[in-house]
Amino acid sequence: MPRHAQPYALSPGDGEAHWFFGNLVTLKAAGEHTDGRFALTEFVNPAGFASPLHVHHDEHEAFYILEGTAEVHCGDEVFRVAPGSFVLLPSGIPHWHQVSSDAPMRSLVLTTGQFDRYVAACGERFRIDVLGPPPAAPQLPDEPHRLRVDAP
Repeated sequence: MPRHAQPYALSPGDGEAHWFFGNLVTLKAAGEHTDGRFALTEFVNPAGFASPLHVHHDEHEAFYILEGTAEVHCGDEVFRVAPGSFVLLPSGIPHWHQVSSDAPMRSLVLTTGQFDRYVAACGERFRIDVLGPPPAAPQLPDEPHRLRVDAP
């Protein structure tokens, strides 16, 4: 596979941002930047946010907590995380997380190179020059497998 990735750097706050199921997600490295090998996103989850129970069938997901605290549930395991914590959520194991109610949580999330396309498809582009509250979180489908993004 030929390499097309080019070096670049982003300043704090840079990257394509989206409101994604009630969270602010900023793409730091998309699949197009990494030859499809991974995507790195910065998530800001509001205080009290709880993700739905879901499973990744083909990829692992990794979190590195920058600010805030949460409980992360993966199968029968429960992890209490704080700044500096790292969590690996292996593929095939249902998982979800609950942010503490007293403050937002900011984390870096590492996934496959297709996740950025999922964020763009399901989220709403965030523009810093437009003031106002985030849009209402979209209703999740009754069938979680419909949230899946397949590789090209």
